[in-house]
Amino acid sequence: MSGLDLIRHGAVAELRLDNPGKLNAFTPDMLAALEAHCAAIERDGALRAVVVTAAPARAFCAGADIAAWSGLAPAEFARHWVRDGHRVFDRLARLSVPSVAAIGAHAFGGGLELAAACDARVMAPGATLALPEAGVGIVPGWSGTQRLVRLIGEPVVKEMALFGRRIDAGRAHAMGFACEVAEEPDAAAFAMAERLAAVSPRAVEVAKYMIHAAVGEDRAAMIEALGGGMAGATADRDEGVAAFAEKRKPNFPGS
Repeated sequence: MSGLDLIRHGAVAELRLDNPGKLNAFTPDMLAALEAHCAAIERDGALRAVVVTAAPARAFCAGADIAAWSGLAPAEFARHWVRDGHRVFDRLARLSVPSVAAIGAHAFGGGLELAAACDARVMAPGATLALPEAGVGIVPGWSGTQRLVRLIGEPVVKEMALFGRRIDAGRAHAMGFACEVAEEPDAAAFAMAERLAAVSPRAVEVAKYMIHAAVGEDRAAMIEALGGGMAGATADRDEGVAAFAEKRKPNFPGS
């Protein structure tokens, strides 16, 4: 088993962390599974949303499995563990469908970075957020000093990464990181996801691209995706493709 499962609930995909023996900490197999699942979600045109959940444990996700990276040489750690994890979390963040993290317990290190890669977050009242990497001699490596700063600001990230402070659910909600605090975060997250069945999936997708472009989340790709979608919906595009196939000069209608 990979430790991270993809479960379909009609138009909602569930990404479920399932490594409770290690507090759902990320292993290389889990990173590979997350990347593969994100690719499968993008290919499935029937899906409207993603909910990230975790098997019951004392943590939603305790971060990265220390046993998986502690024996790596510095160059290998930087080139593979950090960069691979960053690429995979970026893949989640840039899904064309919205994602909601259901944080039922503590989200530390990579677990917090995973939640930050989602579009919205629901937290249980007792859940906390932390960046404890300095305690084991490393630094956040999967966007904790980048995407998380854009979401909650430099001072708060410094509190966690430099001074080791934890952020509780109430404060996370007050500063906008958590959109809701709920006794049953999984149910609340699924309710959010299921509301998307009543709205235009294309409008939601384009709105997500526009917002990401505004905050610098892969801005170049977001702008080109928007431009490509606009151009692809024109009669000019149809005429250009037809002319190429028929080996003739195109006669663009300008619409």
